[in-house]
Amino acid sequence: MRLDEERMEIGNEEERMSDLEMNPVSNSGSLASGFSQQVVVGYALTSKKKQSFLQPKLEVIARNKGILFVPIDQNRPLAEQGPFDVVLHKLLGNEWSQVLEDYRLKHPEVTVLDPPFAIQCVRNRQSMLEDVAALGLADSYGRVCVPKQLVIKKDPTLIPAEVAKAGLKLPLVAKPLFVDGSAKSHELFLAYDNVSLSKLEPPLVLQEFVNHGGVMFKVYVIGNAIKVVRRFSLPDVCKRELSKHAGVFQFPRVSCAAASADEADLDPGVAELPPRPLLERLVGELRHRMGLQLFNIDIIRDYGTRDLFYVIDINYFPGYGKMPEYEHIFTDFLAGFRDSKYQK
Repeated sequence: MRLDEERMEIGNEEERMSDLEMNPVSNSGSLASGFSQQVVVGYALTSKKKQSFLQPKLEVIARNKGILFVPIDQNRPLAEQGPFDVVLHKLLGNEWSQVLEDYRLKHPEVTVLDPPFAIQCVRNRQSMLEDVAALGLADSYGRVCVPKQLVIKKDPTLIPAEVAKAGLKLPLVAKPLFVDGSAKSHELFLAYDNVSLSKLEPPLVLQEFVNHGGVMFKVYVIGNAIKVVRRFSLPDVCKRELSKHAGVFQFPRVSCAAASADEADLDPGVAELPPRPLLERLVGELRHRMGLQLFNIDIIRDYGTRDLFYVIDINYFPGYGKMPEYEHIFTDFLAGFRDSKYQK
């Protein structure tokens, strides 16, 4: 399809979708031409997530596969809405989590992506990496570890002593302990000396910095599908540089799409993606342990090695809009719920 034709189709689709907003489910029969059954996806997303995820191209492709996205009204009881085949959500708050959990238990025929209780493990940077550490992945394809880390919950003046007691080596990466969806929860600091550690604000996690050639691998997971992209990350720190620096420095978010390293001229030893079999095993184990289908894993390679990797972060329902071809992969994933249901 030529670019102008695609734009015309997207424009026409936006007009049709706006006509359906008044009564989306009752009007949905006209949307699923070519499909005896369609997939109705109720979504409850923040305005920011809705804008980045529900892009026009996604809705066009979804329509062509018999998938309908319907907004969930948070001011009305969830049980009075729908019926839905899938509930897609990314909202915070105990009240919403309880509403969704009650709905999930009363409507086992509806797939909730993902169950609120399962998401909790990645809301805390201490627990999110415990599952990785417990795997102990080491085989012919490589090893997957987590950086040595320390959780600080209260008095910042005690941080230098706690770091010394734990035997952590400088520099240290400091991250907020809790991931609550705010910009603050993604703040990143690098601490070069022990004295400055007391300037940090608990609760937080301190991780030993691992030199990784300034490149991070973002592993996007959508059900069984895995997509890996390269992102520029924090630069390596040599011992000589460490002796010259002091203090705590804040870094911008290092994993945004603008930091893509996929087209950069990189050292092959840095740019080489983690082995596919290793990623498949890692993702499979984490899906089983965490009970999640929508997440991404931030992985780095220990610089100078080929097969030693560290998982440094896990994010629920990440920014799929930054992922190449996410529209096709995500809609295939949603269509799979219809296919599995009606093949039984």
